[in-house]
Amino acid sequence: MGSPTIGGLTLSFTASKDWFYRHSFSHAGLQSVCSDLGEGTTMHCWVPKAPKPSHPNLLLVHGFGANAMWQYADVLPHFIPQFNVFVPDLLFFGRSYTSRNERTEAFQARCLMKLMHIHGVRKMSLVGNSYGGFVGYSMATQFPQAVEKAVLCSSGVSLEEKDMYEGLFRVKDLEEAAQILVPQTPDKLRELIKLSFVKPPKGVPNWILSDFINVMCKKYTNEKKELIEELIRGRRLSKLPKISQPTLIICGDQDQVFPLELNHRLKRHLGSNAQLVVVKNAGHALNTEKSRDFK
Repeated sequence: MGSPTIGGLTLSFTASKDWFYRHSFSHAGLQSVCSDLGEGTTMHCWVPKAPKPSHPNLLLVHGFGANAMWQYADVLPHFIPQFNVFVPDLLFFGRSYTSRNERTEAFQARCLMKLMHIHGVRKMSLVGNSYGGFVGYSMATQFPQAVEKAVLCSSGVSLEEKDMYEGLFRVKDLEEAAQILVPQTPDKLRELIKLSFVKPPKGVPNWILSDFINVMCKKYTNEKKELIEELIRGRRLSKLPKISQPTLIICGDQDQVFPLELNHRLKRHLGSNAQLVVVKNAGHALNTEKSRDFK
């Protein structure tokens, strides 16, 4: 069965949901802004329409998947009353792009800091989800005076390249990881959903999965695969700097993307600066499955 139509027009469930999220972000007091960072780089971000000087600043950094709205819509209501919230699209997601050949999380972090400076933010705390945890960790490393606290959720910052080949992950190599994290077929998207949720939604028809892929996963596929390759290439725990900021590590006890061991490893690496919280009966999509744990 294909996508439903009305009067010859094809309906897109994904585009409709994206519109709903856009409306909800606007209703929450945020506005959509694209900023030119120079050197062929543009970043999109949801920023406060009227930031409150008395409130601390909070940066929400997303992971692989759709744009930032889809990953933080469920938890946004928890943060809005307490913080000036900034929700950017990382490069090659949403409306953010660079013509430069940089693919490291360190470059993503530098671009985010430049973006925050454009919006007048000099100090902030951050939440980094999955890949966003790598970027957030790099921000805390490079800009210790700007990043006050860090929350790393469902992230694998402590992974090493050898973990991929020693069987720690459910995937056997980078190619398989890229096919799942940047899905181009309903079967691969269904596989990603199964890896991300303890209780994945059942009975999702192929036309909805195909619609999501067509709207969210067709742009910048090569660039996203290069982000994954650069993330893992040559990575060793011995080369990972220790951040000094108070750090909260949150993970699901059944995360099949970045296994629990990686979070314990990072806690040992950071020592007393870090606190580890393991959420029971939760998988990788902790921000969706257990959104109340973000309060």
